[in-house]
Amino acid sequence: MTDRIASVEQTSGLKPHSGFSGADIPAYDDYAHCVHCGLCLNSCPTYKLWGLEADSPRGRIRQIVLVDQGRLPLGDSFVKHIDQCLDCRACESACPSGVEYGKLVEAARAQIEQNYRRPFFSRLVRDFVFRGLLPHPKRIAILARLLYVYQRSGLQWLARATGILRLAGLADREKLLPPIDREFFFSKLGRTFPAVGHRRVRVALFAGCVAQVSFSSLHEATIRVLTANGCEVVVPAGQTCCGALASHAGVRDVARSLARTNLDIFLGEDFDAVITNAAGCGSTLKEYEDLFAAGTVEHDKAHAFRQKMRDVTEFLADLGLSAHLAALPLRVTYQDSCHLLHGQKIREAPRKLLRSIPGLELVEMAMADYCCGSAGSYNVTETRTSLALLAEKMKHARATNAPVIVTANPGCLLQMRAGAEIHSTGQEVLHVIELLDRALAKNS
Repeated sequence: MTDRIASVEQTSGLKPHSGFSGADIPAYDDYAHCVHCGLCLNSCPTYKLWGLEADSPRGRIRQIVLVDQGRLPLGDSFVKHIDQCLDCRACESACPSGVEYGKLVEAARAQIEQNYRRPFFSRLVRDFVFRGLLPHPKRIAILARLLYVYQRSGLQWLARATGILRLAGLADREKLLPPIDREFFFSKLGRTFPAVGHRRVRVALFAGCVAQVSFSSLHEATIRVLTANGCEVVVPAGQTCCGALASHAGVRDVARSLARTNLDIFLGEDFDAVITNAAGCGSTLKEYEDLFAAGTVEHDKAHAFRQKMRDVTEFLADLGLSAHLAALPLRVTYQDSCHLLHGQKIREAPRKLLRSIPGLELVEMAMADYCCGSAGSYNVTETRTSLALLAEKMKHARATNAPVIVTANPGCLLQMRAGAEIHSTGQEVLHVIELLDRALAKNS
């Protein structure tokens, strides 16, 4: 590939004839910054796995440009290479030109959603997940109850023992199912949790969608840590899914609808900050502006919302811990969540919080900033690739000899807990907040 993206159009800078259509079209300036230097290649998990230019960031950008110009069909090959991207955004951290690759690949996926006809079963599943399930909390709860019965009744053991899952080609995917909570966090919506002692700030907690049926304990730990550090925590009723999975998949009409709901809910009261413990959700929540045209009411709301949106590690590191922490004599290693590090550019905050725990030894693992393979729904849609990346991650985690792996995103927690089981590392996998909560509980 010898020509540069910057030379695609050297005349007026106007957008070339487009092979794309609809509202979500990458702007010329968005992809023209890529100069094909190749510094992103070693940061790209799929390029490192396969060594194919078409599965590198600059290769995918080149394809987006050609489809946009109408010189490459928006067909099976293009869709395959775009689908195989993790959207981990590690290339953004490596790029010296500031190319916003995540924006480009999500716009390309929106074009695929609008202009490409996927196989029938794929369309059926996508419509069910993105349109029929994630925007509807009651449906999530119903499905979660069914999964709870499957996991706790012996049906899961039977399905695994008999080999039915393997015959159906579902064995690997089934290992990555989130364990379902006995009690869901939905019951906490609308509640306010007072600060312990002097109130320093008033914050809202974003609870998400799937997290409310599989990470209730993480939400409860987050509330305990925040309130112990002088935060009054409100869990607003009416909030819904952040829209990250829909946005990443190109289903942007659903993402916009969810964003509108959340903007109305969280801007409807006066909060010092809106807090999330999910890095993947936080990245999308901070980027709601990208879903709406500049100058619209929604864009202005999204801008105001972004000023308040904080990852819980970012927020606590800036606020400063006021609660006394007991010693935890543990050796831990930290794995960077892609959408915290590469999406939100937050590296030091979670490490600062971990170092604040007396007795805790933080050991850096090799390639801590390399994707674990979770990547939203990637471990379901591209399971084989996801597990290959997970194997590499667990090799580095094991090499630290740390009995505890710490991260900052529920998707990473699920993926690496599965990795610890699959690769028999014997390591416990925890969120940063869960360790802080342990230090608080030990102190009480």
